[in-house]
Amino acid sequence: MAYNFDEMIPRRGTNSIKWDLSEEDGVIPMWVADMDFRVAPDIAEALRARVEHGVFGYTHVPDAYYDAVTGWFASRHGFSIDRKWILYIPGVVPALTAIVKALTSPGDKVLIQPPVYNCFFSVVANNGCSLAENPLIYRDNTYTIDFEDLERKASDPLVKVMILCNPHNPAGRVWTRDELERIGEICLRNDVFVIADEIHCEITSPGHDYVPFASISDEFLMNSVSCSSPSKAFNLAGMQISNIVCASSKVRRAIARSIDQIEQRNVNPFGVDALIAAYGRCGDWLDEVRAYIHGNYQYMLSVFNDELPGFPVLPLEGTYLAWVNCSALGIGSQEIEDRLKSEWKVWVNAGVHYGQEGDRFIRVNLACPRGTLREGLSRLAGGLKALLSEKSV
Repeated sequence: MAYNFDEMIPRRGTNSIKWDLSEEDGVIPMWVADMDFRVAPDIAEALRARVEHGVFGYTHVPDAYYDAVTGWFASRHGFSIDRKWILYIPGVVPALTAIVKALTSPGDKVLIQPPVYNCFFSVVANNGCSLAENPLIYRDNTYTIDFEDLERKASDPLVKVMILCNPHNPAGRVWTRDELERIGEICLRNDVFVIADEIHCEITSPGHDYVPFASISDEFLMNSVSCSSPSKAFNLAGMQISNIVCASSKVRRAIARSIDQIEQRNVNPFGVDALIAAYGRCGDWLDEVRAYIHGNYQYMLSVFNDELPGFPVLPLEGTYLAWVNCSALGIGSQEIEDRLKSEWKVWVNAGVHYGQEGDRFIRVNLACPRGTLREGLSRLAGGLKALLSEKSV
């Protein structure tokens, strides 16, 4: 590999949410979704040049920014985006808030597929809407979509939009073209607009290809809006830069008004420069980090197969977040998280954060050097085995 992802970069004491938020000393954090890898050299160089300029005023988003976004999605994913469809915004969660605000009224319903990213729940509630839930089906150690239930839920006239997580966090599924087509057709039949959260789109495993929902057909393009960011793939979460892609001029104007209403119009100069560098010059770095993360997943499988056969690790088709079935313990996932953190000094996410369907599961962040992963999984295995032995007493 051209890049050293084994490098252990100290992050404690840098105001890192991941590393500095724990009240306990010495905790290995394997929870929140950011990486412990140094960014690609071209990104660092772009940021260094901006720092050396020394003036950080309000930022105009240049043509090079739109060229980078459109060029990346065309070449990488076969998705042709007109630059006028792009609305920039600091983050995908503010984007979801702005879109739901633009397309719903208080009292409307928003369709989601739990277990799913926890901020979907708060975005819906904060806009005065209620949830229509289409729980994923857990069977044979993977998740599938209950399309009959999806049709029933979508047929409710109060359901105005569906938030689609593609790839799905935390289930680790990369939805196939066939699955996306079935989702899109149901939403078209029932006049439900699709909000595709595709922030994890770049991190897929071998044999699994991300399909942009809006790229499937003109009908899907006009009945959807897509949210993306280089933050997950290129470790730029702190740069606060994301994009909304919306082909419908009417919907785009409504979203733009909503962005203004929630005061999210401005982005910072570092995020702009980082995105241009990432999409313009860092594809090789991304290819290598994907391969490294897949290697981490394979290492985790070997540990669990050898030491924890009663704790199935789900297939990781996309994202760098492994989803582990801890039903063998017979206790809730929040208790599992709390005890692993306090007694074994390893911090994972309780599955209940992603809806009740996620209870008895934990989410484990694999985007770290192999040395960190090795120690973290050693603690995790020790903790889970200790909890299991308690149950058998």
